[in-house]
Amino acid sequence: MGHSTHFSNAIVRQPGKSIAGGLRALDAGNPDHERFTDQHGRYIQALKEAGVHVDILPAWESFPDSVFIEDSALCLPEGAVTLRPGAETRTGESAVMADVLGPYFDDVRNVGEDGFIEGGDIMITESEIIVGLSKRTDAAGAGALQDCVRDWGWAVRILQTPPGVLHFKTACGLLDGETIVVTKAMATAGFFDAYKTLVLPEGEEAAANSIAVNDRMLIPDGLPRSAELIARAGFAVVQLDISEAAKVDGGLSCMSLRFTPTL
Repeated sequence: MGHSTHFSNAIVRQPGKSIAGGLRALDAGNPDHERFTDQHGRYIQALKEAGVHVDILPAWESFPDSVFIEDSALCLPEGAVTLRPGAETRTGESAVMADVLGPYFDDVRNVGEDGFIEGGDIMITESEIIVGLSKRTDAAGAGALQDCVRDWGWAVRILQTPPGVLHFKTACGLLDGETIVVTKAMATAGFFDAYKTLVLPEGEEAAANSIAVNDRMLIPDGLPRSAELIARAGFAVVQLDISEAAKVDGGLSCMSLRFTPTL
């Protein structure tokens, strides 16, 4: 079982009522807080049913996007790193993450104040960390992460996220240690020549932000061709409604930190 897809623990944060003020590239209307909370609860249940112990942090109204907790920290087998989100309204979110992660890891590091880097732009495979530069992650932030994890033995590969993609993992997701689900744009970029890839059907690019959790693959619902493609490849598919998160550019990966503690 690989560390990149198998976990014992997860941390999530409840969505606050302030989520209506969350960041978004396009205006698809404000999320409904009650419905978002219900969908978030089903997401938590899916993690639990995959064999993960889930710790739930309370809503943080001062930071509308704080439900997307993955952007503020990175969890690795050796320890954790607190990140520095690139949106001005989110820069304070990582301040509490060292305290949040301290009970789970004996080594919690920080990328510092040079540049920006968000978890949505970081993919962890069995052999490397891939960072996609984007509007939220810059070269200085990627370099700071590289420095943080060098003595843990991690190779960090830094790429340029294709135009029009908010976060690197908006367009790709790890299925197992050697297989990645990708949009057509990602497939043609040549980023994953060392991996097996499943190219998603056109019109169902949202399925790229799927997450492997132990022996299950959590994917957004309403994408039947993608669900069939992933199931045919031998993965147990769990479909989840995340329509409210999607209104503020949220996806499955960004709503949790998934890891196995060192403590």
